Amino acid sequence: MAEKRDYYETLGVQKGASDTEIKKAYRKLAKQYHPDTNPGDSVSEHKFKEATEAYEVLSDSNKRAQYDQFGHAAFENGGGAGGFRGGFDFGGDMGDIFGDIFGDMFGGGRRQSSNAPQKGVNIRANIRLKFEEAVFGVEKEIQMNIADPCETCNGTGAKAGTQPEQCPTCQGAGQVRYNQQTLFGTMSSVKTCNHCQGTGKIIKEKCSDCQGSGFVRKNKKMSVAIPEGIDNGQSIRLKGKGEPGKNGGPRGDILLTVYVEPHPFFERQDTDIFYTMPINFTQAALGAELEVPTIDGNVKYEIKPGTQTNTRFRLKGKGVPRINNPKIRGDQYITVIVDVPQNLTERQVELLKEFAAISKENNNDNSDKKKKWYDKVKDVFE
Repeated sequence: MAEKRDYYETLGVQKGASDTEIKKAYRKLAKQYHPDTNPGDSVSEHKFKEATEAYEVLSDSNKRAQYDQFGHAAFENGGGAGGFRGGFDFGGDMGDIFGDIFGDMFGGGRRQSSNAPQKGVNIRANIRLKFEEAVFGVEKEIQMNIADPCETCNGTGAKAGTQPEQCPTCQGAGQVRYNQQTLFGTMSSVKTCNHCQGTGKIIKEKCSDCQGSGFVRKNKKMSVAIPEGIDNGQSIRLKGKGEPGKNGGPRGDILLTVYVEPHPFFERQDTDIFYTMPINFTQAALGAELEVPTIDGNVKYEIKPGTQTNTRFRLKGKGVPRINNPKIRGDQYITVIVDVPQNLTERQVELLKEFAAISKENNNDNSDKKKKWYDKVKDVFE
């Protein structure tokens, strides 16, 4: 028979390693060499057995003390580590490790008891806001259909004058443990009790109002504070306003997704607002004082003579408040578009022709300059 390797060497830890270090090392090896992840690989199967035997000894303070003093001889002649000679019980610490690695494969992992307190389900809903409501915030009232404890049975689900009884199958635990023979011995697994559906209780006579659920649904009105600066698609969480928890657990939350109606002429991008403003030819040519609409009301803005179409101006601090710091606001940008007049009167046509004639004369005076400029451009491309 081949000589056994040192248990510390097998797990890859020092002799003075802590329990945490030993457990961590074994987890890594068990995950790497487990036969279920290496089907048909005899080498991996051997390394898995070797590591498990080492862990069974080193994770037990009494066995570890014996091993440190006498080595493998401490477990010879019937005093063995027990693991591979008599089958495994993967409960307790071993079950925790395999539960961590393989989830419900071994069933004995760190699963929450089915009748332990559980948080209620979150409710998702939508809320529509006007453009200005999203910018400045608002108090809105919503109505939700939510479950509340039944007043008739005080949430027990049992008929008045009776009480739920402990489940005889799981003894109130909500789970049942069973053993299964496998290639590596006896393995312990845990499943939700089918008799009580994991509640740990049996209701023989159900409440007529809630049909044994312990809850009744009601339409509830509640007020929601919409913060300044919230944007389309963002959500508001109302903590503890959702569905009730189970087994004394806290309520879930309500998650409201915001949908903002478009504005007739403002467009929002993050905290900035954009506005396109038409101006007439005279205002563009001569300059003018404009009345510019903003979300705070109209403000005056002076444009210079000769302003061209698509010129953009900025009104600092006239945008949307930041949702996390309402004192800081974005800006508003105004793009001016020169509006070409239509349906001119005879007098207007006459004046424009006169203007065109004067402009032509001015252009002729600058013809030499324009010609020189054109020649320069032509030389570059030729």
